[in-house]
Amino acid sequence: MSDPTPPDQRRGEPLLDEVGIAIVAGKETAAYLWQVPDDQASRVRLGELLVQIRDRSVKKGRREMPRLCDELLKALEASPTPQQVDILQDGFDRLYKLWSAAKSGLL
Repeated sequence: MSDPTPPDQRRGEPLLDEVGIAIVAGKETAAYLWQVPDDQASRVRLGELLVQIRDRSVKKGRREMPRLCDELLKALEASPTPQQVDILQDGFDRLYKLWSAAKSGLL
């Protein structure tokens, strides 16, 4: 008997674990920096999230995610510019894609 759910509806976003929640929060915080690029509280929060993502990824045996987190932590130290915010947003998008691929079993 076949599944009545169309294939495009069966494939959804993976359920968020601790790393996924941290990545989504980081994406939202990085997006906020477009409005207030020199907000120190948001920058501290991003740093904390990146350290959390890196540490949890290392424990799970991931190699690319911790490396990307280190690059983003270094970028976070730079002066607040639109280019820096763009790098942070792109980095969190990449982290999300890597995490999503790992959750789906592709990595």
